[in-house]
Amino acid sequence: MLAYIFVILAIASRFLILKLVPHPWDFTPLAASLLYFGAHGPRRQWWVPVAMFAAADVVLNRFIYSYPLSWDLFISWAWYAGALYLGTRLRDRSKPVWVMGAALTSSLSFFLVSNFGVWAAYNMYPKTLPGLISCYVAGIPFYQHRFAGDLLFTAVLFSIPVLLKLPDGSGRKAAA
Repeated sequence: MLAYIFVILAIASRFLILKLVPHPWDFTPLAASLLYFGAHGPRRQWWVPVAMFAAADVVLNRFIYSYPLSWDLFISWAWYAGALYLGTRLRDRSKPVWVMGAALTSSLSFFLVSNFGVWAAYNMYPKTLPGLISCYVAGIPFYQHRFAGDLLFTAVLFSIPVLLKLPDGSGRKAAA
């Protein structure tokens, strides 16, 4: 149940935070919620978070950002499924080093595939190796926010169930 709640909160944050709290671009719990769902959600329902994030992408791109809907969105949606799969590697390995490694991997992979999609789908950069490199270089300022957000939110989301199991939240069992 918590996996669904995290996905819903991640989607809501993409809409609500825009209006309520100024924040750096790309600083969201999106990857963290997908990793958590992959680790703890039912595999046969992977389509749920992918469909929800895809629908949110369409609404945000079309009505909030006024971006055209183009085929590069499919790259993001495929990445969502990949992040879920990466989360399955955490089912039996939820130690902090594995969780943070998955967060870093998701952050780097999104940077690589999304910038490749921008380079391939739009005419902002020449369709050459130097054009691709320019696209990646232009994306670096945004990557720092994704990197920080993915690390922070993944640590928080994966810590919540651990903290909820502690009766007094201090790491000790409450006195009877």
